[in-house]
Amino acid sequence: MRRDGQVLYLEEALTLERAHQLLSLGAEAIAQGVTEVDFARVGKVDSSALSLMLAWRRRAQAAGRRLEFRNVPDSLISLARLYGVDTLLR
Repeated sequence: MRRDGQVLYLEEALTLERAHQLLSLGAEAIAQGVTEVDFARVGKVDSSALSLMLAWRRRAQAAGRRLEFRNVPDSLISLARLYGVDTLLR
């Protein structure tokens, strides 16, 4: 994970094994002004990635900001549709 201005670039798997650490790192980045999360270099994902996205979005909303997701993997979009939360991630 790296940050460039207001964009957070994810560069690793988003799986249950990393979820707790990524939750904290993402929340910290959002508190520092990140408004976009880029998934272009993300490899493996599982349903915990959806939980992370929703938690980060709630953090941003609580701070009065909008958080956008870009280059979300098709597999993650499919999971979001399966669980009925795809509209929450737009």
